[in-house]
Amino acid sequence: MNTAAAQTVSRGVGVTVRGLCKSLAGQPVLHEVDLTVEPGEVFVIMGPSGSGKSVLLRHIIGLMEPDTGEVLIAGESIQSPGVRDRHHMAMVFQSGALLNSLTLAENAGLYLREHAMKPEAEIADIVARALAAVGLTGQEEKLPGELSGGMRKRAAIARALVMEPQLLLYDEPTSELDPLMAATVSREIVALQRRLGVTSVVVSHDRELAFGIAHRMAIILDGRIRCVGRPAEVRALQDPQVREFLDATFRHH
Repeated sequence: MNTAAAQTVSRGVGVTVRGLCKSLAGQPVLHEVDLTVEPGEVFVIMGPSGSGKSVLLRHIIGLMEPDTGEVLIAGESIQSPGVRDRHHMAMVFQSGALLNSLTLAENAGLYLREHAMKPEAEIADIVARALAAVGLTGQEEKLPGELSGGMRKRAAIARALVMEPQLLLYDEPTSELDPLMAATVSREIVALQRRLGVTSVVVSHDRELAFGIAHRMAIILDGRIRCVGRPAEVRALQDPQVREFLDATFRHH
């Protein structure tokens, strides 16, 4: 990221999900999902395993197409040609999805190099700034296998940052991390949103993460959005299904 971009990226974009339905292998996964994410906020989608939250995330970034309904990014259908490039969308996958044969710096700059988007010197500068943003300066030449789980997660975030995203999506960013590393990644998500203004959509079943970083949050159960609100509002809800999920989550932690 050049200096100007680092200071101004990005005015986050809004996300609207309308009437989204999806079945996989004949089984309904999402049922009439409606959701609005405001520009520049951290929005957490929380639910148990198998609730449909990761499938919803893949619809938001356009990796899956709905059976019915639509996803709009800044008012444009995610299925419209070029919309992901125009609005600079990036995703941090649960696994990190780093290539084991490439160094940290090579992983971070891979997208820019493959698409010949910048001169090599500029790519090196962008990568250095992205790694610095997530506290990985000095680790550039390490391979993913030499990094801790938390460092791999932060490396995956750095790789997303080189795209200067307006919308950044995270799939279970604290899974398989110890509490200390999970807290570090959680702080990173909040710090990036504050510094860059990027809209962040986070899918997680991690109660500490969800209630710690969300401006607003949704709980999805059996493919249906049960509630949307600020963390304090969600915590106070008396909906029996929401309470059962939250109470089980609190006991687990």
